[in-house]
Amino acid sequence: MAGPEHSCGVVGITADFDVASALHTALMIIQHRGQESAGISVFNGSSIETVKGNGLVNVALDKDDLKDLNGHVGVGHVRYSTTGSKSIANAQPLTVTTNFGPVAVAHNGDITNFSELKEKYMKEGWAFLTDSDSELVIKLLGKYMNQYNDPVKAIRGIMGELDGSYSLTILIQDRLFAIRDPYGFRPLCLGRIDGGYIAVSESAAIDALRGEIVRDIEPGEICEITKDTFKIYPAPGQHPRAFCMFEWVYFARPDSILDGREVYDVRRKIGEILARECPADVDLVMPVPDSGRAHAIGYSCATGIPYEEGFMKNRFADRTFIMPDQKQREFAVSMKMNPIKSTVNGKRIMIVDDSIVRGTTLKKLVAMLRKAGAKEVHVRIGSPPIIAPCYYGVDMKSRDQFIASTHSVDEIREIIGADSLGYISIEGLIEAIGFKENDLCLACVNGKYPTHIKGEVHRFQSTLKQDFQ
Repeated sequence: MAGPEHSCGVVGITADFDVASALHTALMIIQHRGQESAGISVFNGSSIETVKGNGLVNVALDKDDLKDLNGHVGVGHVRYSTTGSKSIANAQPLTVTTNFGPVAVAHNGDITNFSELKEKYMKEGWAFLTDSDSELVIKLLGKYMNQYNDPVKAIRGIMGELDGSYSLTILIQDRLFAIRDPYGFRPLCLGRIDGGYIAVSESAAIDALRGEIVRDIEPGEICEITKDTFKIYPAPGQHPRAFCMFEWVYFARPDSILDGREVYDVRRKIGEILARECPADVDLVMPVPDSGRAHAIGYSCATGIPYEEGFMKNRFADRTFIMPDQKQREFAVSMKMNPIKSTVNGKRIMIVDDSIVRGTTLKKLVAMLRKAGAKEVHVRIGSPPIIAPCYYGVDMKSRDQFIASTHSVDEIREIIGADSLGYISIEGLIEAIGFKENDLCLACVNGKYPTHIKGEVHRFQSTLKQDFQ
């Protein structure tokens, strides 16, 4: 409920029917990945038509506008800004006209060497219309298309320059490509729908279109998709992987399957491992809705302690994480959550959530439960303490926003007013997800980064080298 915000979601569809409506449906399903803006671009046979705007999908994309988007191939995007401002100029897909045809790009992730590349190319005379790293992708595509006159070779050229996280759907005239960075930070999967194919950030969108999952697009792969088939251009050579652990902990929908792991199943396992690592003598287990629900179910099932819904959630309240003022955030928590007094009165309560960032929300929730009559309030968290910034598409940019970077677990317990506080261990989280440690990005909880970030420790270093200071 108070977890970090994600960056974006992308989709691309090619089919034997007009795809605008299907793209709209897919974006509605991945709306949780970004709520600031939304857009759809469709190739109409001669040019790319685009509709985009600020706000939620059903606001940004007017149904009357969608009626004018006629074409059998297109891409779509929902955005939460982590690089670039919230200006409509940065809303995606970004579209341009080139000497090799119209192009549209939708991007999920953050390019970590964006500033360096932008500075380099500005010195060469390039002009940038936005402060979004996605514009750089389009400009590099133009550079390499002029060099190779081949989209696949051009995309490989782009991938050779970019560092960081990117899952992309790219429309080059009527050709649809789906690309995932060599680390695989952000998810991207391929599905078959009636009359065509879809590439999308999460498999739940495939389900919504009554399709079936074909496969994940593997890290470093380029996938060209037509209405009848697809072709995979595999990654050249072996490369370290770095699947973002927060996708399973918090970001993705519980009904999505990411890289072969069902999100709901992972979250239940997190709860089971939390029960093993951080037991407590309580009367009931309850989630912080909605983010802590599967974790709490797992905890309850592992211990036999009854599971109850102890908070009523106002689903139309504003998000608390992005509010700039602490008083605003605390007031928003009261607007968003209300304890169910008959459930908590006189009880020893265990509340379970996915993560703690500032601690503001949990402090308020613990106080609300005590006011509603709870005898004890214990807190369990489905991720290890967040201590380091994310540079790969999560809105956690500075250490001063993390309560765990300057306080011990017991100090955090005292600040939020809980009787006890327990986090899942890094080892327990790795066990729950089911990948090897070196296949996951755990930088926000261990301070070791999969890519070289100036001033940060690379995950294969034991100390911070002088040349990265």
